Amino acid sequence: MEKLLIKGGNNLKGKISCSGAKNAALPIIAASILSDEKIVLKNLPYLQDITTMFELLGSMGAEISLDENMNFTINTSDLKEIEARYELVKTMRASILVLGPLLAKYGEAKIALPGGCAIGSRPVNYHLDSLKKLGVNISLKNGYIEAKVNKLKGADIVFDGITVTGTENLMMAASMAEGVTTLQNVAKEPEIKDLAEFLNKMGAKIDGAGTDLIKITGVKKLQGAEFNIPADRIEAGTYLVAAVVTQGEILIENIDPSRLMQVIEKLKETGACIEYDKNSISVFMRESIPKPVDITTAPFPNFPTDMQAQFSVINAISSGIAKVNETVFENRFMHVLELNRMGCDISVKGNQAIIKGVNSLYGAEVMATDLRASASLIIAGLCAEGETIVDRIYHIDRGYERIEEKLNYLGAEITRLPS
Repeated sequence: MEKLLIKGGNNLKGKISCSGAKNAALPIIAASILSDEKIVLKNLPYLQDITTMFELLGSMGAEISLDENMNFTINTSDLKEIEARYELVKTMRASILVLGPLLAKYGEAKIALPGGCAIGSRPVNYHLDSLKKLGVNISLKNGYIEAKVNKLKGADIVFDGITVTGTENLMMAASMAEGVTTLQNVAKEPEIKDLAEFLNKMGAKIDGAGTDLIKITGVKKLQGAEFNIPADRIEAGTYLVAAVVTQGEILIENIDPSRLMQVIEKLKETGACIEYDKNSISVFMRESIPKPVDITTAPFPNFPTDMQAQFSVINAISSGIAKVNETVFENRFMHVLELNRMGCDISVKGNQAIIKGVNSLYGAEVMATDLRASASLIIAGLCAEGETIVDRIYHIDRGYERIEEKLNYLGAEITRLPS
């Protein structure tokens, strides 16, 4: 396995641009199944999860091409398979996003139960129970979801728990169902609005994305469309944190700050100076030691669980004690043991971590356990004394495009070591 070697102690300074958002791109790629016409996607990030989703569609018979401007064209007019095989699905939970489109377009689907980061339970029953209300017959056999329907029928659906991919799957399925579907207790993440905007460009009739109630009036056919994938808010937040812990000063372009306001406010609490306009965010760390910040993760528009591990590093070198409450995923403190190997003082009880600030961190060999844990270990390595080696970096390649190149451009010293 490849590793990252990080030499700590450099201040990050300079300007970088955000890549397209993985969490927006994956459902939009899945939604291409709904049309017999060509879909053109711009600003797709070069990530392992994107490659896996393309491999999945390709295994079904989709035609995918890349032009000289790095725009992808997807043609799913002649799919020959309605099965998402385990060897592709096992590495990425977002594979389940093809379930709704396949049912809407073909009336059947066979999807392997998904895998991905082992950060906690993300039950697919929210998807399946809701699809049943649209008239879908579902059975679980030999590790696969087998689903069939003669014709999807609109319904009023209230999710038992907030689920991003569940909301997206039902939006895609209901876009071609007969009648009107309403979705309540839905996710409100910006990526939900991105998917709705894309589907509406295809001819869908979706109102209320980003609010408590989404209304979908089914249509018989969806057309081709062209869409620009918005910037990745979590990538931007990660680089802002890296600048704070290294006493840096950076400008991030191609990012909408309204998607990151909770993170921005918490960064201000650490003593960082944050400025932004509609397309960029800058940070300057004016304090020599960051102030501790208490965090409670919750669905958007609250503090994102995908930024919890990164903020653990800020608190680890802060001037006091911070409490971090994780309410979204029960296993999302797996980075703690590895951070403690670098000198952090973090204790976990249940869904709460108590972080006591220390004077300095020290380089060590550490192992990534999931995508955002990988980011936290890299950030810790940037501000640690000596050298840090982060193993299992295939996790980071799932969600950050060329992370070592971007950080090195800002003044870091990171080398990718061959396996």
